Amino acid sequence: MPPNLNSSNHLFVANLQSVSLEKLVKSKLEVFFAQQRDAQIELNDFYKIYLEQVEKPLLEEALRANLGNQVRTAKMLGINRNTLKKKIDTYKIRIRSIKHAEP
Repeated sequence: MPPNLNSSNHLFVANLQSVSLEKLVKSKLEVFFAQQRDAQIELNDFYKIYLEQVEKPLLEEALRANLGNQVRTAKMLGINRNTLKKKIDTYKIRIRSIKHAEP
């Protein structure tokens, strides 16, 4: 039975060990914060930076999965088509290159 993709507890990334996306992100953040502490670097606006670095590839891959179709992509993501368009503009995502890119 396929995982329920609407449940964050069951969202799996296709890799050899089927590690959940949540665990991958948590692991990466643990490493990031440890490095930040060791380097004694002060972070400002990290939440915004983090969201941008996660949201842009999410939008790009969702658009690629839908061959650049913004209506289908917005529906897939559960957001309004105008919101998707605004984010595409904000992140300067090139739809033409996504439509013609190899998976």
